[in-house]
Amino acid sequence: MTNGALAVLLLGGAAFAYAQLGTGRAAGDTTVRTVTASRGSVTASVSASGAVESSQSRALSFGTTGTVEKIYVKAGEKVGKGDILARLDDDAAQESLSAAKATYDGAVDDGTDTAQLYAAYIKARNAYREAQRTVAATVLKAPFKGTVTAVNGSVGGNSSGSGGNNSGATSGTGSTAAAQSSGSSSSSGFVELADTGKLQLVGTFTESDVGKLKQGQEATITFDALPGVTATGEVTQIQPVASTSNNVVQYPVTVTFTKVPSQVRLGQTATVEVVTGQAEDVVTVPSTAVSTSGGQTTVTLLRNGTQTRTPVEVGVRGTSLTEIKSGVTEGDQIVPPATTTGTTGGANLRFGGGGGFPGGGGGVPGGGR
Repeated sequence: MTNGALAVLLLGGAAFAYAQLGTGRAAGDTTVRTVTASRGSVTASVSASGAVESSQSRALSFGTTGTVEKIYVKAGEKVGKGDILARLDDDAAQESLSAAKATYDGAVDDGTDTAQLYAAYIKARNAYREAQRTVAATVLKAPFKGTVTAVNGSVGGNSSGSGGNNSGATSGTGSTAAAQSSGSSSSSGFVELADTGKLQLVGTFTESDVGKLKQGQEATITFDALPGVTATGEVTQIQPVASTSNNVVQYPVTVTFTKVPSQVRLGQTATVEVVTGQAEDVVTVPSTAVSTSGGQTTVTLLRNGTQTRTPVEVGVRGTSLTEIKSGVTEGDQIVPPATTTGTTGGANLRFGGGGGFPGGGGGVPGGGR
């Protein structure tokens, strides 16, 4: 009886262990996370950051040296084309002009009948014109309508101001003799002027992204300091020469604003986004589910509990979605790469069923990636 009871107990324990083992296997069965290929639209874009600047700005300097007599503007003030911005003491210049005019008038009276008289006339005429230009150069005028962004001098100071110089002045160029583009020189002028109605942004795009850009493409511009404010722009220049930083090749691209919101200011940090491709009413899958290796692009399909690596032809590649031209049809179940937690990109998540390991042969879920 004792041996019989022991045998019963052993058989019962074995049965219990076997039952527990079966329960553990069932609990260990793995479900496959899938996304469904759907129909929709795909947008591809590239982006870069930069600072807002004026597309028309100048650093203005007097065309002659002298002492500042009057400054008519201050930073932040709006001016019109031809408005006087500042003036030098022109007493000496006016005296030189009077003397040059008298000499010129005398040469005119003497006539030009001989070679000597003609030479004297030409010399007097040129001196008179030069004196006129010098007087004009004592007055600094706005070459276009804009906003004064800086005044780098003071009354009683030198015409070059605190940061400007006259190295760029050329005789005969008048009040804007030393005017120069703000982007062409590191030195400032006596007065700096910018057209705040004509803004641009220069962003640096990687060599892979810049190949997708061309002049005339529309752009959308957003601002770090202005949530919800959006401007529109247009690609107007793509620099042919790259710059390299930390082994990354980048190309400067100028985007000119076509619509400027009233809140936008010079110097604000902004991000420009250019749409480079768009497809409507096409079969789409999450971009993370598409793999390219050895020149072949594939996705992993789940059909009847089996995962199959399937070649596909892709169209527009967006950040979140990719257009599938062939290889996948709407409603197909796609197995994306394994992730630690959470869901992917707002795509519909569905779980393939079936006991055992999908794909057969004890493979790892996700197609062995």
